[in-house]
Amino acid sequence: MKLQVLRRQVLDKLKLSNRGVKMLLVTGITGHTGRYFLQELIINNYEGPIRCIVRESSDTSLIDKSGLEIEKFIGDLRDEAFLDKCMKGVNKVVHIVNIRHTLPLIQAAIKNNVQRAICVHTTGIYSKFRLASEEYQIIEDKLKDILSETEINITILRPTMIYGDLVDRNMSKFIKMVDKLRFFPIVNNGKGLIQPVNARDLGKAYYNVLMIPDEKVKFEYVLSGDKPIALLDAFKLINKYLNKKTTFISFPLGFSVFIAKSLRLFTAGKVDYIERVQRMSEDRCFSHEEAKADFKYTPEPFEYGIEREVREYLNKQQVG
Repeated sequence: MKLQVLRRQVLDKLKLSNRGVKMLLVTGITGHTGRYFLQELIINNYEGPIRCIVRESSDTSLIDKSGLEIEKFIGDLRDEAFLDKCMKGVNKVVHIVNIRHTLPLIQAAIKNNVQRAICVHTTGIYSKFRLASEEYQIIEDKLKDILSETEINITILRPTMIYGDLVDRNMSKFIKMVDKLRFFPIVNNGKGLIQPVNARDLGKAYYNVLMIPDEKVKFEYVLSGDKPIALLDAFKLINKYLNKKTTFISFPLGFSVFIAKSLRLFTAGKVDYIERVQRMSEDRCFSHEEAKADFKYTPEPFEYGIEREVREYLNKQQVG
């Protein structure tokens, strides 16, 4: 029986290498938005071979049960030789895992004559604060230099604040805070605008961009949530769905920055929240009209998504 399985695997690999089918390479498919991208590939019966870069510790159960023609490459994206090996025979790349890996990945793609790459970056690059934008700007400036000397087709996707379930690093934290704190501190009356985007909508967007013909896709798309919402109003929605009676206490921006500076001084620079506090009053909302026009991008309202996530949180609390 084991011999038959082994023989089948060998035949499949030979079949794949001989038929000249164009291969899709995906990074970050086991991550938060990557899992929803995988779901879209499954729902739409994606045809063709897929190569997924995963870590040794990654949970690949969804990949294994997908029914798609997927091969797993286990390794480190920081390994140049590994990246070169991954790109052999690849036609398109969907890079989800982290903007910090974009440059070496694109260089490996160019070396192996990959035709198209879709890279998930961030709207954080638009922030006026250095901590939020400087590193991203440096990466993208270097990327533009690389692209000026090659013909690879690149598309940059820029999600806003990502949420959607308890593995997100944004709203899940706020849900816990609102649940635990009777008195909840906010900066500048919570007037700063945000536009959270659900991971489910991003998975659909990644797939739809992949399906756009190369000659019609734009260089970049903003993938924001349905509509802007004030930070305080987002907290109040969380409070409502938690059925809590939380009191929100506003502190002036200047006072909040003073406290953050004092904390940095007291800890000799080990704890520095100054720019994080300042960003609480920065509007982080962006239009997604180009995405809507080009591939009918229609993210769900925040009210629906956050109610689902709060419900998931409460169910987990009951089980725990």
